[in-house]
Parts: sequence; C-alpha cells; structure tokens
Amino acid sequence: CNKPEWYLTQVLMWIGNHAKFLDDKIQPILDKAGSSVNAGLEFSRALVMLILEKLAADIPCLLYDDTLFCHLVDEVLLFERELYTVHGYLSSLPSCMHILSEESCFQRWLTVEKKFALQKMDSMLSSEAAWVSQYRDITDIDEMKVPDCAETFMTLLLVITDRYKNLPTASRKLQFLGLQKELVDDFRIRLTQVMKEETRASLGFRYCAILNAVNYIAAVLADWADNV
Repeated sequence: CNKPEWYLTQVLMWIGNHAKFLDDKIQPILDKAGSSVNAGLEFSRALVMLILEKLAADIPCLLYDDTLFCHLVDEVLLFERELYTVHGYLSSLPSCMHILSEESCFQRWLTVEKKFALQKMDSMLSSEAAWVSQYRDITDIDEMKVPDCAETFMTLLLVITDRYKNLPTASRKLQFLGLQKELVDDFRIRLTQVMKEETRASLGFRYCAILNAVNYIAAVLADWADNV
C-alpha cells in the first residue's frame, strides 16, 4: 500500500490500451441496441470503483505516516488529472476525490498540507536569495522588484489551489481556502518580524524588498479576487 503509483498507473494503462477496442468494437454494438451507455466511460468507471475500494483499504494504514500519506495524495491527484485530461473521464462519475473528502482522510490531508507549507515557508525565508528578485537582470520583467520569497509564496498558494480545486463539494474547498488564509496571515507576521529588524535602515535593501513583497502579494490577491 506504500506504492499506490503501481496500481494507479496500471489502471491508466488498461484504460488507454482498451480505448480503441471499446470504441471500434463494443460501442457500435451498444449503439445498435439503442443503449445510451458509453463503453469507454463505463469501462473507466468500473476500474475507478476498484481504485476506490483499494484506497478505502489502504488509507487507514497510511493515515499517520506523513510521508506515505502525502505520497498517496500526490499520486491520486496525478491519477485524477490524467484520467480527466487524457481519457475524458466525467466529473459526474465516481472519483478518488470523494475518498479524499471523507472526514478522517480530509482532516489529515489538511494537516499534512499545512505542515509541509510551513516547512516550505521556513526554507524560502531562510534562503540567501530570499530578498533578491530572480529576474533582477531582466528589466522589462522585473518592474515590481519582487523578492524571491514573495514569488515562491504565491506559487505555493497557487499549487495548493490546484491540488484542491477538483474536490466535489464547496464546503471542502472553503476549508482549504481557510488554510490559505492562515498561511497568508502567517507570512504577514513573518514579514513584520523581519521588518522590525530593519527599522533603523528603512531605505535599506531588505526593508524595500519587504515593501515590494507586500505590494506584489496584494496585487496578486486582487487579481485572484474574481476566481470563485
């Protein structure tokens, strides 16, 4: 159960390998019989149901091992992405996200997501390049003089959104949004702490970089305001 990619990849291979046969040989039979069943989707749905059974058995064993649980979530999200984008699976059909949405699993996912996000924030702010723009030598890109830590932080928020956006219910998505709001506030506090150390050099490099970071984050959040 610590290698979910084995069975997830196998199912994707089965779906891909059988697609032509189902479309060319089985679908015409169903159409001729007047059935509304889509052979490819029905085949995929049946295999996904097997995945759901396997996940339901595996998740309780991995729930309190952060590394294995996080790996499982990562692999499931990759599986879901390929299932929808490559194989045309429908959101109305059973999905692995329903398993990840179950209370005990979901709360664990939130906890682990927050833990790893805070670790990422620790590393980005302790980096030697934290307050330097990675585009500093490209004038037309670097108008806002965005320090690396601010850009990395906003990328972190974007990645979290990408991970939870396909959850089946708005209430679960809102819980993830709550986590993102916590992270924004945590980052604000960290910036304030660094700023207090720089008050004697308010025109210094790092103080200006903090102001640029705040301006950039505010601008990006304003852009995201229309994203339901």
